[in-house]
Amino acid sequence: MRGGGPPWLRGLHSRFRNCGYRLTSPRQAILEVFASANKHLSAIDVYRQVHNIYPGIGLTTVYRTLELLANMEMLFRFEFGDGKTRYELAEGPKGQRQHHHLICMNCGRVIDYSDFIDEEMEFLNQIEKGLSKKYNFKITHHQIHFYGLCEKCK
Repeated sequence: MRGGGPPWLRGLHSRFRNCGYRLTSPRQAILEVFASANKHLSAIDVYRQVHNIYPGIGLTTVYRTLELLANMEMLFRFEFGDGKTRYELAEGPKGQRQHHHLICMNCGRVIDYSDFIDEEMEFLNQIEKGLSKKYNFKITHHQIHFYGLCEKCK
């Protein structure tokens, strides 16, 4: 790994290897792109960034790797209603990065919402607990998307 990388990223790499997959240079480059990303990335976004680091990578390799990482639950996959699939790391430097999304239906802006107040956390915990009990279902994580108009578009 270039420069060793932060411990949490090394942990993702270990998990990758422990699942029986080789840690190739393109896969490593893709993980590094996500580690430094500050937004949700499409396959094309990832391809452009990785291609600068690893010029030999193909778009097909990026798509396959994104699918693999999503199936391994190392990436979350999002559909925001614009026909593009976007991804982000499932776990960051401080562990699970639980957040929701506010999506502008006009310009497509996606706002991460993570500054929950106590009442919101309590409400979400009650919903999860109730659904788990009602359907005998173990919830591991959830995604909530709110659609509307952003400050600029309203």
